[in-house]
Amino acid sequence: MMIKNIAVIGAGTMGNGIAHVFAQYGFNVTLTDISEAALGKAIETISKNADRQVSKGIITQATKDRILSTLHTSTSIETGVAKADLAIEAATENQAVKLKIFKELDAFTPPSCILATNTSSISITAIAAVTGRAEKVIGMHFMNPVPVMKLVEVINGYATAKEVTGEIVHIARQLDKIPCIVNDYPGFVANRVLMPMINEAIYSLYEGVAGIGEIDTVMRSGMAHPMGPLQLADFIGLDVCLSILKVLYEGFGNPKYAPCPLLVNMVAAGRLGVKSSEGFYKYTPGSKELVPAF
Repeated sequence: MMIKNIAVIGAGTMGNGIAHVFAQYGFNVTLTDISEAALGKAIETISKNADRQVSKGIITQATKDRILSTLHTSTSIETGVAKADLAIEAATENQAVKLKIFKELDAFTPPSCILATNTSSISITAIAAVTGRAEKVIGMHFMNPVPVMKLVEVINGYATAKEVTGEIVHIARQLDKIPCIVNDYPGFVANRVLMPMINEAIYSLYEGVAGIGEIDTVMRSGMAHPMGPLQLADFIGLDVCLSILKVLYEGFGNPKYAPCPLLVNMVAAGRLGVKSSEGFYKYTPGSKELVPAF
């Protein structure tokens, strides 16, 4: 099938990044969110990120102008997905929310439309089961920040058709991304490997093995990680990390995935990382200095 019209549901960090990249590579994009304010903020973010690309010579000013001209917004999911060839859900990492959205996508998109989710851990098979087109449901897990990171985890549900997988791989390559096909098990590959590492780093802090800066320095300087695991957890969002660990723990029933009590308490206290200005580090607008929060 010829895929040209893209619907992105959710105007947060991942949603606006996905919309940006599709528009950059010539697709028609409609970004949908129930919040008009979130949509306005998303367009502002996309414009600023495109300006940064122009300043670095990654894209031209003409490409930036085209990105903004091919982007449309909607506060109605019915209107936003009516002509979609591919709909990508990028809402919060909550299964109940995603299932509700997919029921609506199934009802409002054309029958030929592929339904993708940007979930980082939730079962594609469970999401597909609430639709009448399980063969057209697939995971398309982008990495943050989407305009920069190359990987797209392409996750097959139990019933995903091979033709649909092939189409999504082709589209990912059109976006200059690197698609990796994986199967539908809790956490897939990226977060099944990453989250236990982050959780172990939090346990190391919790048990007094070392401080925040020391743990991150070991992983940056000793393991060549561009960002330490505690800083990365702040960047992802501690609430998101906790949610994914719960999916892993419940999905496998293995205590090695049990979230560290320190992580649970920090999320309960609203210390969510960058998004709340404090997690393992304190974040001051305009400052790039890493200051441990405790």
